[in-house]
Amino acid sequence: MQTIDTFNFSGKKTIVRVDFNVPLDKNTLEVTDDTRIRGALPTINKILNDGGSVILMSHLGRPKKGLEDKFSLKHIIPVLSKHLAGKNILFANDCMHAKNQAGSLKPGEVLLLENLRFYAEEEGKPRLPEDASEEEKKAAKAELKEKQADFVKTLASYADIYVNDAFGTAHRAHGSTALIADLFEDSNKMFGFLINRELEAMDKVLHSAEKPFTAIMGGAKVSDKIQVIENLLPRIDNLIIGGGMTYTFIKAQGGKIGNSLCEEDKLDLALNLIEKAKANNVKLYLPVDAVNADKFDAEANANTSKVDETPDGWMGLDIGEETIKIFSEVIKASKTILWNGPMGVFEIEKFANGTKAIAQVIAESSQRGAFSLVGGGDSVAAANKMNVADKISYVSTGGGAMLEYIEGKELPGIKAIRQ
Repeated sequence: MQTIDTFNFSGKKTIVRVDFNVPLDKNTLEVTDDTRIRGALPTINKILNDGGSVILMSHLGRPKKGLEDKFSLKHIIPVLSKHLAGKNILFANDCMHAKNQAGSLKPGEVLLLENLRFYAEEEGKPRLPEDASEEEKKAAKAELKEKQADFVKTLASYADIYVNDAFGTAHRAHGSTALIADLFEDSNKMFGFLINRELEAMDKVLHSAEKPFTAIMGGAKVSDKIQVIENLLPRIDNLIIGGGMTYTFIKAQGGKIGNSLCEEDKLDLALNLIEKAKANNVKLYLPVDAVNADKFDAEANANTSKVDETPDGWMGLDIGEETIKIFSEVIKASKTILWNGPMGVFEIEKFANGTKAIAQVIAESSQRGAFSLVGGGDSVAAANKMNVADKISYVSTGGGAMLEYIEGKELPGIKAIRQ
């Protein structure tokens, strides 16, 4: 498999799938978080420094009606230009009609293509009215498949080399992440630096983790994390559960949860996971106390109770002080730490304490030599909000892609280059 660090891009046109799906201010349409843009810079700079030219392609948001200005990638040009030392970024306002611009691209130049998702061919999903019949759906899908082949061929025709550096979309079998790779020889396609770092971090956790290994799972639903937990159980020593999913476990064991979030149809699943943890000699840590609210609101009244004694009419929205102490001691004693999902509703300040404390102790452990991997939109947002992201060993850019990789699934965007 070709690798970017040893490849010479001199005189080559390289089309790079980046993940510039960044948040924009609703009013000004300015970039509010440039993390993903900064993540792509090492790959872009390597190609330019070698004497090659770069064609960048990405999606932005979820446009459903074709061209929509609020989803245009032209809005990211000022930030991208600033990060590329003020370089003039050429822009193709239609990703399917950039042949001439790509053809005249000179070494050291950068061409940004307009949002790929302005075309249904990128995702391969027909855009039909909700009341479309099954026959109409079937016909539209067949027609789109043919168009998708042309869509991918057009993108591939712009360049000599293909580089995939968009880990956040690697779990999708889209035109620009999976199908396009088949149109390039093995020697002319590769991962960018960002994807390589992502895979290295996840493979370290999955296949060569130093013990003790602790997985911290938070968020709302057990059902979202079931496959991740099951794939981790043979590998980990400790499993910490927090967030809304806590209460499915608590209720399954007969606890009182008040109005707390609970997946009533997953109680048996929770009990089954408890038994599987025991069978794998994994120590399972559930919260022992919680901070409760009388409503889901920043202005809510708050109290503290044992986690299995939530008062009627109240809901648990954060872990309590005793739980923070227990979880912190486990994390401090760990050599490998995987964190996915917050401990509570950290977006509301009075219910952010648990997530803050866990983020801080993970950062401190990392600074003392533990390897930590943090992934998932909420966990990454929490690490950034608490200003500890730079103290964590690796912060993943791909929430869904990271979870699927840790579940043991083969990601189409990865397979397309590795196969």
